[in-house]
Amino acid sequence: MTEDEAREWVAERFGADAGKRLDRLATLVTAEAERQNLIARSTLNAFWARHIVDSAQLLTLAALPDGRWIDIGTGAGFPGLVAAVLRAQPITLIEPRRKRATFLADTATALDLPQVEVVCRKVEQVTKPAAIISARAVASIDAIFAAALPCARSGTVWLLPKGRSAQEEVAAARRSWQALFHVEQSLTDPESLIVMARKVTRR
Repeated sequence: MTEDEAREWVAERFGADAGKRLDRLATLVTAEAERQNLIARSTLNAFWARHIVDSAQLLTLAALPDGRWIDIGTGAGFPGLVAAVLRAQPITLIEPRRKRATFLADTATALDLPQVEVVCRKVEQVTKPAAIISARAVASIDAIFAAALPCARSGTVWLLPKGRSAQEEVAAARRSWQALFHVEQSLTDPESLIVMARKVTRR
């Protein structure tokens, strides 16, 4: 997916105004990347495909429930801040690194996203109930389930973007967890997959 294709994809699904706000997000992240190691420099020339659409595609998956979204290890804002731009419901960004958490809070203010809450701690210390839990490049599926289970309810949907190891991680998670798993192909990388899980409980 080229940068032009990525911008068109967003505009077609979420509108021109969303595209403008996401462009502002891209500008803020790129500027902050000069001050702290937010994203790999190798991704700057493909920012819209690698970060914006890679995050926004999560909102196009079927039957996402209403309610609070918790994003674990939000880092530079992906997918959490992108989701907040495109979705008005409450979203909690969990980021244990203080400097990054400050950036996320400042960016949410700059983008006028009052539904965003930034929590500077590990997810194990959070017990807010979530309708959606996401984590991008944070830990294995097994580790994410173990850490965030106190935030989950029976109807919670887990959205976990993964690389080529996705199927192996699902198989490993099944040894300790019962869940309804579904795996989607990522739009932005032929080697990336998105693992969706529902009704997650310990065996």
